[in-house]
Amino acid sequence: MSLRIGYGAGSVATGAFGTVPGLMLLPYLTDTLAVPALLAGAIVLLPKAWDVVLNPVAGRISDRTVDPRGPRRPWLLRAGLALGVCFAVLFAGPDLGSRAFDAAWVLVAFLACATAYAFFQVPYVAMPAEITDSYAERTRLMTWRVAILAFTILLAGASAPAIRDAVGGRDGYRVMGLVMAAIIVTGALLAYRGTRGARIGEVAPGPGSLRDQLRLVAAARDFRLLLVTFVVQALATGCMLAGVDYLAGDVLERDGASTILFVCFVGPALLLTPAWAALGQRIGKKRGYLASSLVLATGAALAVLAGHAPSAVVFAAVGLVGVGYAGVQVFPMAMLPDAAAVDARRTGSSRVGVYTGVWTAGETLGLALGPGLFAVVLALGSYRSSDSGDVVQPDSAVTAITLGFSVLPAVLVLASLWWLRGYALDEREVDLVDA
Repeated sequence: MSLRIGYGAGSVATGAFGTVPGLMLLPYLTDTLAVPALLAGAIVLLPKAWDVVLNPVAGRISDRTVDPRGPRRPWLLRAGLALGVCFAVLFAGPDLGSRAFDAAWVLVAFLACATAYAFFQVPYVAMPAEITDSYAERTRLMTWRVAILAFTILLAGASAPAIRDAVGGRDGYRVMGLVMAAIIVTGALLAYRGTRGARIGEVAPGPGSLRDQLRLVAAARDFRLLLVTFVVQALATGCMLAGVDYLAGDVLERDGASTILFVCFVGPALLLTPAWAALGQRIGKKRGYLASSLVLATGAALAVLAGHAPSAVVFAAVGLVGVGYAGVQVFPMAMLPDAAAVDARRTGSSRVGVYTGVWTAGETLGLALGPGLFAVVLALGSYRSSDSGDVVQPDSAVTAITLGFSVLPAVLVLASLWWLRGYALDEREVDLVDA
C-alpha cells in the first residue's frame, strides 16, 4: 500500500504541470500579453513538439542509467527539481512593454519546462512495468496514481485561476506560477522518497540504436493501437482544458465559472476512479476504456448547449465529462505497462523506457495540439486578443469557443475508438507471457 501511494505521489508533479499550462497559458498570452491567437497557439505547441522528439531519447537514457537507486528514481529527483524552477520562471517575465520580448520569454521558458518534464515523466511512467509483473497489481498502481492525479488536477486547476484573480494582472500570474512550482517540487520529492523500496527490474536494456528500438516498438501492434487512441483523446481533453477560461468568461459570462467548470471536469475522478477500476476487473480493461470514452464524448457533446441553456445544465454536462475522464485515465495507463511487459518477457530485453518515451511523447503531442487546435478555432471565429481581457467578442468568436469546447472534442473521442477496437491484449495473454 505504501509503495502504491508513494508511486502515485509523482502525479502531484505531473498533474500540476500537465494541467496549469493547458488551462492558463493560452489565456495568459491572448488576454494579458495581447499575443494574437495563432501566434499564441504556436508558442504553446512548439515546446511540446520538441518533447515529441525528446521523450524517446529520455526513455533510452533512463533505460541505460546505472545507479544504486535504480535507473528511474534519480531522474525523479533531478528533473522534478528542475521542472519546478522552470515553471516559476515561465510566468515571471518582467514587464518591459514589448510584446515580442514577452512572447520570446514564454517560448524559451516553456521549452525549458518541457525538457525537464520529459526527463521526469518518462522514467516515472516506466516504473510500473518494473515494479510488478502482475496484470491486476498494475491496475491497482494506476488506480492510486489516477486518484492522486485527479486530486492534484482539481487542486491545481481550481486554485490557479483563483490565485490569479485574487492578486490580479501579471502579478497574479507570477504568484500563481510560484505556488504551482512549489506543488511540482513537492510531488517530485514525495515520489522519489515513496519509491525507495520499489523493486528494480532485472531485464537488460535492449540492444541496438535508438532508431532500432523505436522501429521494434512501432511494430508492436497492440501498443500502437493503444497509443493512437490515447493521443487522439489527449487532443480532445487538451481542447476542453484550453477552452475553460474562454467558455466561462465569453459564453457563460459568470464570475467564478472557470473554477466551477474545472471542478465539474475533474471532481468526479476523485470518487469514481476506484469504481472504474472495479468495473475493469469485471469486464476487462478494454471494455472499461470503451465505456468511459463513450461517457466522456456524451458529456462533451451536451456542452454545446452553453449560451442557450442555464449554466447548471452546462455544469452537469461537464460533470459527465469528468465521469468519463476518470476512466480514460485509469485504463490506458494500466494497459501501457502490460504491452511493455509482454514485449520484455517475449524478447528478454527491456524497452520499457523506449515504450514510455514514445507514449509520453504522444501524450505530450496530443495535449499540446489541443490548445493549438483551440487557438485555430478562436482565430477562425475572429477572436480579439487584448492586454486586459475586457474586449467584447463578436458572435462568431462566441460560437467558435462553444464548438471548440464541445462538439470538436466529442468527435475526436468517438474517432479514437476506431483504433481501440483492434487492441487484443487481455489478462490471460499477459499472465501467460509473464509466467
